[in-house]
Amino acid sequence: MTPLAGGYSGRTFLGEAAGGRAVVRVYPPGDVRGPEAPEVDGAVLRLVRGLVPVPEVLEVRRAHDASDRPGLLVTSWMAGDRGDLVVARLTDGDDGQGLADLGRALGHAAAALAGMPMLRPGPFVDAELRIGRFPDADLPEWVAARLERWPAALRERLEGVAGAAEEVLDAVDRTCLVHGDLNPKNVLVDARTLAVTAVLDWEYAHAGHPWTDVGNLLRFERHPAYVDAVVRAWTLVRGGDADELLDGARAADLWALVDLASRAGTNPVADRAEALLRAVADTGDLHAWPFDGLSVA
Repeated sequence: MTPLAGGYSGRTFLGEAAGGRAVVRVYPPGDVRGPEAPEVDGAVLRLVRGLVPVPEVLEVRRAHDASDRPGLLVTSWMAGDRGDLVVARLTDGDDGQGLADLGRALGHAAAALAGMPMLRPGPFVDAELRIGRFPDADLPEWVAARLERWPAALRERLEGVAGAAEEVLDAVDRTCLVHGDLNPKNVLVDARTLAVTAVLDWEYAHAGHPWTDVGNLLRFERHPAYVDAVVRAWTLVRGGDADELLDGARAADLWALVDLASRAGTNPVADRAEALLRAVADTGDLHAWPFDGLSVA
């Protein structure tokens, strides 16, 4: 098997199945998500197939810790260019139209997922997609617990921002399917038409807030044409006000940003998340942007 580029887990490989190309994801024994993780991911792919473009599930095998046997999820190979590479090309040589086309396609994908209702928020825990429980903490408490190593004054400023963000999120009393890591790196794109050919990497899928995936899409991509297209495409399908969605998406993304920032120093994405959060804390503005340029690959 050949390791696939992208991501930092080193667990995804290109292989063969039934004479054709297949993608194999390996789940080592002792995986933090438990031995059911490949079954959960396979069940999510089957759930959304036909709603958004995803690979076909070919084989699922749960990990067996006692025998040190890893779990496996084997899926069909999907054609397309990685979305973050497409964004980089468009940012370097585009007037914004291509970024708008891609943003529109991604916004529609996020809106499709937001239309799949769930009874309550929580992680998926088994192949039946039963919903577990998230830690019993509000957003300010999450900041305090995950960013203990931050200077106290900076952390307290972020806790204040998080409290205001939670009030924004509480205005929407609905739970839906959330991809949990929906960003250009985790989609494949037709380089010619800029259509999304596959949405990949569903290991963070859960039942959660309808604005979460939009927040992830807009976390490190701030070109106005792209942002506007994502927001307008989502509201065209799901309704609502564009400015309200953008504010809410930034608020919803704080949960993941804080978790990422707590792991700063382990990979570039976590480092960028911490830099972004520090800017939010310094300014009190959820839309703060500390980087040069409008895209962080």
